Amino acid sequence: MLKSYRAKMLTALLLTISIEGVTKEAELKAPRVSPEEKAVSFWDMKPLETAFINPAPETLKDNLTVAKLSIDDGNKTRIIEFANELAENKYGKYDSLLISHKGQLVFESYFNNGRIDLPHFQFSATKAYTSLIVARAMQLGYLSMADLHKPLVNFFDDLATSKLAAGAELVTLHNVLSMNSGLRFSDEDLKDFRENREKYSGTAQIQAFFEKTQPINKQSQKYMYQAPDPILVMHVINAVVPGTAKEFIEKEFFNKMGITNYKWKLDPKGIPVAESGADLTSRDMLKIGHMLAKKGNLNNQEFLSEAYLKTAFSAIAKPTESWIPESFNFGYFWYQSDIVLNNKNYNVNFAWGAGGNRIIIVNDLDLVIAITGHDREDVIFDQITKQVLPAFL
Repeated sequence: MLKSYRAKMLTALLLTISIEGVTKEAELKAPRVSPEEKAVSFWDMKPLETAFINPAPETLKDNLTVAKLSIDDGNKTRIIEFANELAENKYGKYDSLLISHKGQLVFESYFNNGRIDLPHFQFSATKAYTSLIVARAMQLGYLSMADLHKPLVNFFDDLATSKLAAGAELVTLHNVLSMNSGLRFSDEDLKDFRENREKYSGTAQIQAFFEKTQPINKQSQKYMYQAPDPILVMHVINAVVPGTAKEFIEKEFFNKMGITNYKWKLDPKGIPVAESGADLTSRDMLKIGHMLAKKGNLNNQEFLSEAYLKTAFSAIAKPTESWIPESFNFGYFWYQSDIVLNNKNYNVNFAWGAGGNRIIIVNDLDLVIAITGHDREDVIFDQITKQVLPAFL
């Protein structure tokens, strides 16, 4: 009750100062991680006592352009009310909601365990970032579009090819990026892979995937959401770039974008965990979305292969899992969906991680949204399309 009251009072305050002018809004400072919070895990942090909701985000030295949320009062109120509902956990447990319009951060909010400077776990959105690393490697000439359709085993020199399962040569980089590899394992093997990371890492992991899989054929290469596919993509990155995948990601991707406050879990061989290992701040998620909204351009230069992104954001496969909505399509670890608003169709691309972690890009509305959470049900996408997107039509 107290939390709800405080959130409503803050909403009223923000509505008031939005009328009075930008100066007072700019004085609002988003919550930071305290020294005490740095010493504990995310799960042990105390939730914010009061939600932070700001329609005029503060300027930081992070290369994000900020502006006041300049939409009509009715839509502005609608956005603030939605953030207030998130603060009250009406749709589950969410930690932040950031909105960028026309390349400018115009709305920033934090609730529960969200902090402006806290790298938030991304869960499976990590797969989407892994795909972008492929695009960066391609832009720098370490991979080509033709390489997407070559046998994946050709990227690795140390495999015992005589032991590989039948059809292993049919698996391509395109297949694993779109979850169409055809690799299939028994429950026992999957448990073995999960519980013995030391045993299955590096070349031994690649060997095990291609050796223990059931036979592969064109009929078996259908969509199936599974961890081995993104893991193999990261192994390819590690094999083709100078140095290691970890060094490449830091030097050629994150550092180039001015992203330094991040984490990416490593496996026992020092290879970034591709299926669910990255932590990013909400503002840095937005940076990535900005770059993608510009077709992979950064500082007016091509940063990611535009040809790759065009394929990565397309509808390559149709997910079959019951927990994935029928309207969602799958590209190269990125999702695509068509949203109808006022009888017009809008193409939406998004990275998606469990808990409600998403980067959402709607180019026709010049809109990028970053949201983080730790909600078990993770049904926030529908609310975003119903309550946020229409405000920017």
